[in-house]
Amino acid sequence: MTLKRRATITAVGHYVPDKVLSNADLEKMVSTTDEWIRTRTGIRERRICDDGASAHMGAKALAAALENRNMKAEELDLIIVATISPDMFFPSTACLIQEKIGARNAWGFDLSAACSGFLFALITGAQFIESGQHGKVAIVGTDKMSTITDYTDRNNCILFGDAAGAVILEPAANPDEGILDSILRCDGSGEKFLNMKAGGSAMPASHETVDKRLHYIYQDGKSVFKVAVIGMADVSAEILTRNNLSGCDVSWLVPHQANLRIIDATAERMGLDRSKVMINIDKYGNTTAATVPLCLSEWWQSGKLKKGQTIVLSSFGAGYTWGSVLLKWTVEDARVA
Repeated sequence: MTLKRRATITAVGHYVPDKVLSNADLEKMVSTTDEWIRTRTGIRERRICDDGASAHMGAKALAAALENRNMKAEELDLIIVATISPDMFFPSTACLIQEKIGARNAWGFDLSAACSGFLFALITGAQFIESGQHGKVAIVGTDKMSTITDYTDRNNCILFGDAAGAVILEPAANPDEGILDSILRCDGSGEKFLNMKAGGSAMPASHETVDKRLHYIYQDGKSVFKVAVIGMADVSAEILTRNNLSGCDVSWLVPHQANLRIIDATAERMGLDRSKVMINIDKYGNTTAATVPLCLSEWWQSGKLKKGQTIVLSSFGAGYTWGSVLLKWTVEDARVA
């Protein structure tokens, strides 16, 4: 019997801008307080990119992953970029990143699934590895959310930040390692609760759409929160159940960093102590497609994410989109200074 060829993450990297937008800064911009933001979201500050766009950040993150793998950009076969804030509609952000890092032998494309974008892109990229078509695939999650955030809307502007994260996928040496399972879902009925109304073909840019501030994120926070808590928690528990695992088998939960209360609800549903949950929302806020790879990269870099550990990735985003991924970590332990 031929064993299934599995994809595995072999390197991680991330990039966060230097500029910090703190809760204290937001207090000067809109009617809010540091205490109000922290108690409802868990966010203390977020980063703002003022020297480039999503491709700039994504290229930085991917370059870091390549360096960590000791791999040349020319070795890449494919670049998949998850983003909802592309530099432009076309060419794709993947094309721009390919040129920036010199990956002249790679093809690529963008994938849009909002906050679930990285998971959707990860599993899409894994198919190219598992099929045998490619041997080296880069997955990049990058979003410059500050460009589509309305800083007069106190309910939304407190949530988002800018960042990028990247991973390299290659064939796993052992069929019991790497990406073991995934559950990905979407429900278009959530469109009316979380969207950006203008800028697409349904509502092209005009003086009216700009005047009405329709090129910014719109979110019905209460409606989204109720669905996200259930969706992200249930799908994370489901992937454990169908693989005959329980919370005690999981080394790390890597949740999308949207709201600390959603993260806590997901961990509780899985029977996990918070010590097993990657949380950096306090430092970066919601960076959309970048949150999951940013966590992976930071935890690996700090030496806390180790080879052989069982990891669950989980997300929920606009669409609605949501999902979970089960994997056995295979990246060699980082050398912590």
